Amino acid sequence: MATLRQLEYLVTVVDTGSFTRAAEQLHVTQPALSHQIRALERSVGGPLLERLPRSIRLTPTGRAVLPYARAALSDAERMHSAAARAAGLDEGELELATVYSVSLGPLPAVLRSWRERHPGVRIRLREYPHAARLQAAMAAGRADLAVGPAPAGWEGPVRDLGVEEFVLVLPPGEPPAGPVPFAALADRDWVHYAPDNGLAEVLDQACARAGFQPRVAVRTEQTAAAPLLAAAGLGPALVPANVLPPGFDGLVARPDPPVRRTLTAYTRTRPDRLTTAFAELLAQEICVLPAHLRLPG
Repeated sequence: MATLRQLEYLVTVVDTGSFTRAAEQLHVTQPALSHQIRALERSVGGPLLERLPRSIRLTPTGRAVLPYARAALSDAERMHSAAARAAGLDEGELELATVYSVSLGPLPAVLRSWRERHPGVRIRLREYPHAARLQAAMAAGRADLAVGPAPAGWEGPVRDLGVEEFVLVLPPGEPPAGPVPFAALADRDWVHYAPDNGLAEVLDQACARAGFQPRVAVRTEQTAAAPLLAAAGLGPALVPANVLPPGFDGLVARPDPPVRRTLTAYTRTRPDRLTTAFAELLAQEICVLPAHLRLPG
């Protein structure tokens, strides 16, 4: 059976790219480090690392084992943190993972409320461009709680937070009288998203349902840039309503048919008291359609 120490040694060798540097970082001798790696390889039934002249590389077995090694080490760290919190200490660190649009839109107000209630708890925020990468990071044990679109096939606890509305930001001179049919925008050049941004799929799917593929005027990696580019006249953009700040002076309309997605909070295992408390605050305070946004229709 693999030990946490052996898993720590494997992760450190991979992260440093060298047995020598790993041994120095771990404050062990290189023969002792090599012995523990060999013992781990015997335990899993095959070689994990290949020594190259100037570096190391993972074998296929090593690539399969590494995410579980990282997850096990993260679980061990959180075990000690959870034990301290269970003893009544309102301190420690809560690791959150989310997608870019959520960290830009509804999450800051929730984090402010959390900070007012729990000033002794540090927040580490990990942000990902795509819901699939968020889900993979959670599966690998990179955070305590994920906040994002509903995860596909997730086996751990999932809590619905509400339905996120998307809106159209239109170039100047097109004041809408009501909801704008997607089909009416089929001949337009769009402000699109970079392929690795999950909102690119949201736009492509919405246009596909309307029977067309969007032509691209410009692609942006930054979710926050899309409404600004649309308001500058480059073309329509589809954005989560909650990323538009108060005072945004672009032309905003509801799409027809509506574009929505469910936001959730999810964990890999049963959450501890601190994680549960944050999820409850999310459910109470997350704002999927900002109060300042008033749309016709």
